[in-house]
Amino acid sequence: MTESGYLAVDSGGSGLRVVVGEAGRGPLARAASDVPVRTGTRGIDPGHLMEQLVPMARALCAEAGAGRLRTAVVGAAGMAGLGDALRAELPDALARELGVRRLALAADAVTAYVGALGARPGAVIAAGTGLVATGTDLTGWRRADGWGHLLGDCGGGAWIGRAGLEAALRAHDGREGGSARLRASAEEVFGPLTGLPGRLYPRTDRPAVLASFAPRVGECAAGGDPVAADILRAAARHMADSAAAVCPARGEPAVGLTGGLFRMGDALLVPVEEELARRLPGARRVVAEGDPLTGAVRIAEDLTTGAFSLPGDPTMLRVTGPAGGDVARAADTRT
Repeated sequence: MTESGYLAVDSGGSGLRVVVGEAGRGPLARAASDVPVRTGTRGIDPGHLMEQLVPMARALCAEAGAGRLRTAVVGAAGMAGLGDALRAELPDALARELGVRRLALAADAVTAYVGALGARPGAVIAAGTGLVATGTDLTGWRRADGWGHLLGDCGGGAWIGRAGLEAALRAHDGREGGSARLRASAEEVFGPLTGLPGRLYPRTDRPAVLASFAPRVGECAAGGDPVAADILRAAARHMADSAAAVCPARGEPAVGLTGGLFRMGDALLVPVEEELARRLPGARRVVAEGDPLTGAVRIAEDLTTGAFSLPGDPTMLRVTGPAGGDVARAADTRT
C-alpha cells in the first residue's frame, strides 16, 4: 500500500468496527469486535482501545496486502465528553504501533453525520439506545441532547422503552394513562411487573434494557394502541426539537435520520416526518447515505486525498499529527 492507506474505526456501545482501505480503491478489508471499549475515571480507555485495535488493524493489513497506514479516523461514542485521554495518547500510540502520521478523533455524532449526509450543511438525528442531533453550516458544529438516559436522550430507544414500561405499570396499578396492551407485552418480556424494579435497577446496562422494550412500544402503536402511539408522537416531537436546535437557519439544509431506532418503521417515521415538517418547513428530508463507519471512511478518504473540508472542533472533530499537534485547528465549540 502507498501513502494513501487508511484506517477507519467506529467504536460504540456494541463494540468496534474497523476498516482498512486506500484512497481511490475504497475499503479493502473489515473486521468487528463485540467487546465495547471500557470507560473509567479517565474517560474512554486508550489502552483498552489499542489492545483491540492494533491486532485487528495488522490482520486487516495482511488480508488486504497492505503495509502502511498513514491516516486513521477514530469515531467513538462519548468522545465529546469522555475523550480527553484518547486525544492525549492516541496520536503517538498509533504512530508508534501502526505508522499513522495523521489522526482524526471524532465524536460518533460527527461520523454519523458524515455517513448520513457527507460534507454538506444540515442536521442529522442519530437515534438508537440514546439520541443526539448534530448540525453544521460547514463553519462549526452544533449538538443537541446526547446527555444520557438520566438527563436527556429524549425520544431515543431508552426513553421510549421507559415510557412504555411506565404505561404498563400505570395499567397494573389502575392509574390513568395506562395501557393494557403494553402491560401484557411487558409481562411477556420481563415477567410479573411487581418484580421489574428489582430486575432493572441494579443493572449496569439499564439504558440497553429499557431500549429493548422500544420495539414493543412500536408494535403496540402499529396495532392501534393509543397510549403507545402517543409515546411515539412525543418522541417525534423531541427529535424535531433537537433537529431544529442544530439545523442551519439559512438556505435549504438537508435533514437525515440514522440509527437502529428508525427500523421501527412507520409507527415512528410518520410522526417524525410530520413533526420535522412543522418545525423545519424549509429543510429537505433526505435518506441517510450510510452509517457512522461510512462516515469514518469518508473522513479518512478526504484526509488522504486533500479534500477534507469539515470544520474542526476541540471535542467533536480534531485532526492531529503523531506529536499531538493540530493539523486542522479546532473552531470554537457551539452546543
